[in-house]
Amino acid sequence: MNLTQTPKELGYYFPAEFAPHIATWLSWPHKEESWPGKIDTIYPNYSRFIKELTKGELVRINVRDEVMQSFAVDHLQKANVDLNKVEFFFHPTNDAWCRDHGPAFVVNPGAEQKKAIVDWDYNAWGNKYPPFDLDDVIPTLIAKHYKLPVFYPGIIMEGGSVEFNGKGTLITSTACLLNPNRNPHLNQRQIEQFLIHYYGVDQVLWVDEGIVGDDTDGHIDDTVRFANEDTVITVIEEKKSDENYKLLQHNLKQLFKMRLLNGKQLNIIELPMPDEVIWNDQRLPASYANFYIANKSVIVPTFRCAKDDKALQIIQEAFPGREVIGIDSTDIIWGLGSFHCLSQQEPQV
Repeated sequence: MNLTQTPKELGYYFPAEFAPHIATWLSWPHKEESWPGKIDTIYPNYSRFIKELTKGELVRINVRDEVMQSFAVDHLQKANVDLNKVEFFFHPTNDAWCRDHGPAFVVNPGAEQKKAIVDWDYNAWGNKYPPFDLDDVIPTLIAKHYKLPVFYPGIIMEGGSVEFNGKGTLITSTACLLNPNRNPHLNQRQIEQFLIHYYGVDQVLWVDEGIVGDDTDGHIDDTVRFANEDTVITVIEEKKSDENYKLLQHNLKQLFKMRLLNGKQLNIIELPMPDEVIWNDQRLPASYANFYIANKSVIVPTFRCAKDDKALQIIQEAFPGREVIGIDSTDIIWGLGSFHCLSQQEPQV
């Protein structure tokens, strides 16, 4: 394969999350500073997340060594996870956020090599949480294991900052991708060219805002998600006094003005934000939009909130072919992310 060409030039593209997966990739959580004083509380619901995933696909988990693997197995056994569906890889990581440091798989069903990996540079959301050297090399380690070709765009990009419909459209946010802590040498048009060429899309749509408390500077996976090729689910804040209200109304207005490649307007499904989740006087980025679309289910973070059931019902209506499962994320969100941030899909091709 000629790696001097871009994935797009070679016919590769990043599939939608709702396309079939062979596996979901995770990096076992171990960094106590990500969940200060609380990391032990996350494992039961994290293990339950894995249990739901294994009902429809393999789960591939990066661990440091055999000690971490046996620690993980203990938790998974307590949750009655089918360990025949779990594979471990000795790939040490700095942290657990596999959406952002994991492999971006691109596919070309007509090529001899049907799958490749894009290894973007990674700087832990603008150098906020060093060190991140181990996380930065995870995509290449996985590519070496499977003998897959690797593309190196040479710019910072995180999986949680981009959302795909699988038909040539990508949605992202200016709050994140134009933040000077990522790629200060690039303007919006230049960043679009990287997205188009390395994710194999034809169109980049932009909303401006992220949610309050989001240390990623506005990842799209907390605000706007594709449910199918022309439908987005977007969070709105119902309380006008809440600091997210104006931000999310602004995004909503932008979404209404957008057109897909075929000229169609987006179908827009509005999803309420949960009540604010505060821990240690810090507002956490709790959002029902941080769900993960697995082969058989959609796994949604819940927050012990009166709106949980309503949110699950709205998401269920958007995914009639999958079972929508809520898993309590009140402890997990203390790490400032949830199920989508923790996972990265490997497409079936």
